[in-house]
Amino acid sequence: MSGSKKRIVIAGGGTAGWIAAAALSHQMGELLDITLVESEDIGTVGVGEATIPPMRTFHRLVGINEQEFVKATNATFKLGIQFENWKQIGEKYFHSFGVTGKQTIVTDFIHFWLRGRELGIANDFGDYCLEFKAALQERFSLNNQAKLNYAFHLDAGRYARFLRARAESFGVKRVEGKIAQVNQNSDSGDLTSLVLESGQELSGDLFIDCTGMKGLLIEQTLKTGFEPWVQWLPCDTAIAVQTEATAPPLPYTRSVAHHAGWRWQIPLQNRVGNGIVFSSRHMSEDEAKDKLLSSVEGKALTEPNLIRFKTGRRKKSWNKNCIAMGLASGFLEPLESTSIHMIMTAVTRLLQLFPHGEIKQSVVDEYNAQAESEFDRIRDFIILHYKATERDDSPFWQYCRDMEVPAELKHRMDLFRDFGRANQVEGELFRLDSWTQVMLGQGIIPSAYHPMVDLMPESALRSLLASISADVDKKIEMLSPHAEFVKKYCGIS
Repeated sequence: MSGSKKRIVIAGGGTAGWIAAAALSHQMGELLDITLVESEDIGTVGVGEATIPPMRTFHRLVGINEQEFVKATNATFKLGIQFENWKQIGEKYFHSFGVTGKQTIVTDFIHFWLRGRELGIANDFGDYCLEFKAALQERFSLNNQAKLNYAFHLDAGRYARFLRARAESFGVKRVEGKIAQVNQNSDSGDLTSLVLESGQELSGDLFIDCTGMKGLLIEQTLKTGFEPWVQWLPCDTAIAVQTEATAPPLPYTRSVAHHAGWRWQIPLQNRVGNGIVFSSRHMSEDEAKDKLLSSVEGKALTEPNLIRFKTGRRKKSWNKNCIAMGLASGFLEPLESTSIHMIMTAVTRLLQLFPHGEIKQSVVDEYNAQAESEFDRIRDFIILHYKATERDDSPFWQYCRDMEVPAELKHRMDLFRDFGRANQVEGELFRLDSWTQVMLGQGIIPSAYHPMVDLMPESALRSLLASISADVDKKIEMLSPHAEFVKKYCGIS
């Protein structure tokens, strides 16, 4: 049996490598011979501590027990992101993971809300969303009567170790060492083996590149090419630092804009992850470091970690018999916590399109088309935060306000402004609710609503809005304080 197994070699560990190893071994372990090579001497970026709700679906796919995972990774629960100073200095809004209001077949809740706003009978948009109000009241529970859509804040290093233990239990072999040479077939150009500094050679049929931004296989060996997006996403540097927790963990991520980018705050059970993202053309590294360290609360547990990056993606995620995952496939800044999600979709896509026998070009083309579409749509959602701003207090924000954006994003913004419609493309990660919350939060207010809303008498609309808001408040009462729930759920390991 083992002779017929397809040999998979994963280059690089970290979150990307061990997610790939855990998923492939759990789903197809008996068909595959999986080897992962990593070096303890090569650090990982390891700042990806915030996630989004589809992670829970992936965990079910690979059989992960949520309580074990939360305990092992010092995780807390996340109901969304609070954006501060993005529209204007001193203003904030919330991108929650919940559904706002009630939808109808013909039109979205926002149209009822817009008319209610016009009539002076509507509360703030977020008042009709359970996740939004629960987050701001710092409440959380796993309650079937008040179901929340949630994600996690987690320790990325602990998560990689947690996944490694699972992958190894399903037969994945880990090899310690640095890759010294990548061998290719002289005729086809396919990768044939990796040679380590120790002289050990790892031969494979399919190679997964999880070597980070350098892309040792996909770029340095196969010269796949990179499409940069710096014209739309001008930030190119980050500094991360971990600090002691000084308060109970919030059930949301904070994203605070500054004059040349933004900074994050991610609360875990035992510490807080902090970082600053900035454009090096508009802010020096020393200034950014000072700004970060002066903004954190609690004693620093790590030295500030400088990360330089270029936003964009590989021109192909799958080239010959090599598939890039994680940072090797491209980089989108962590503004909407999509990094870990994109690793999970990459390996899920591979599972769905896994080659039987030789690799067919049509399969590779389909994988690349899906990966390209995913990257581009998430990119547009992130660009939206920068473009739709009213800030003009610095050259950075003036540039963002004035820049030309991709045609599809411009259309979406225009359609929302003109008619209150946030189009959602099939298979797209961010839902109507996400687009709606961010566009409203950034100051794009629709000038019209759907005419059918006028068919509803004002008294009925008033009653509808009041009942939705009351239902949210009733469910909030069923939730526990977030910190209390986390402690009861698992405690610190």
